[in-house]
Amino acid sequence: MNMIEAINSAMDIMLERDPATVVMGEDVGYFGGVFRATAGLQKKHGKTRVFDTPINECGIIGVAVGMGAYGLRPVPEIQFADYIYPGLDQLVSEAARLRYRSANDFICPMTVRTPFGGGIFGGQTHSQSPESIMTHICGVKTVIPSNPYDAKGLLIAAIEDNDPVVFLEPKRIYNGPFSGYYDRPVEPWSKHDASAVPEGYYRIDLGKAATVRAGEAVTVLAYGTMVHVAKTIIDEIGIDAEILDLRTLLPLDIEAIETSVKKTGRCLIIHEATRTSGFGAELAALVQERCFYHLEAPVERVTGFDTPYPHSLEWAYFPGPVRIATALTKILKD
Repeated sequence: MNMIEAINSAMDIMLERDPATVVMGEDVGYFGGVFRATAGLQKKHGKTRVFDTPINECGIIGVAVGMGAYGLRPVPEIQFADYIYPGLDQLVSEAARLRYRSANDFICPMTVRTPFGGGIFGGQTHSQSPESIMTHICGVKTVIPSNPYDAKGLLIAAIEDNDPVVFLEPKRIYNGPFSGYYDRPVEPWSKHDASAVPEGYYRIDLGKAATVRAGEAVTVLAYGTMVHVAKTIIDEIGIDAEILDLRTLLPLDIEAIETSVKKTGRCLIIHEATRTSGFGAELAALVQERCFYHLEAPVERVTGFDTPYPHSLEWAYFPGPVRIATALTKILKD
């Protein structure tokens, strides 16, 4: 399966297993979603389980909050993460607070799915990476898969979770992993081990990082698309680096990070979002707090620049091979 098919399969299974699960959003019904992630689900499960909504992100998330409070498990789709901002009040003030405000009488088991990130020339309104905004909301979990196998297992776990989850899907790798070299042919998921996705039910617990590549020289922390970019560069320049795919930003697998950094003594953080107050800043602070006496060099970050995502200069903005290789070389010399 590619990542879209894996995400579709996860929702199909949960619609089958749990009558409380409903899928909703703009064009998710008859059309099957702008990226086809919900294709065929309305025809199979009916219009009361998979249905279209008005173009109103605040309304989509607000209705989902009410559904969750009344016992359903809604899976609302926001077509692009750039459009999630009108729904933030519902997410922050209602979904994230409901359990605490009601002294556990009500919960909000909803999973907001949304494609995010750049790499497809979407420009400044279709390429943003708002993960650090989500991780700043107490009471909301934030998940980012990097391959089809993880996408299915993590999405099932998210739908089964009793708290609100924001499930950010890196759209650049929907159809295949991305090496960071935009001028090279796209490699389909069918040539990648992680495309072997079981057809039935399985789940991957939230809060568990994955070791993509073991190594001794430096720890690389990444998630989503950047996992594949980092691996390509590290394999090319032949560094004995350890890559951790975080998979869930909140809850964060801090034990895996701490163990790896204490082993290597060096840490490079890579993400596509803008640098200032990005999630990399939180990671750098945690590594500093927990691994200070084991560090042999300052923690380094390779990120997007502090600017709206530029359409014509997309590959200058994107943390690509040159910037990652330069940072790795520097951190190993320090």
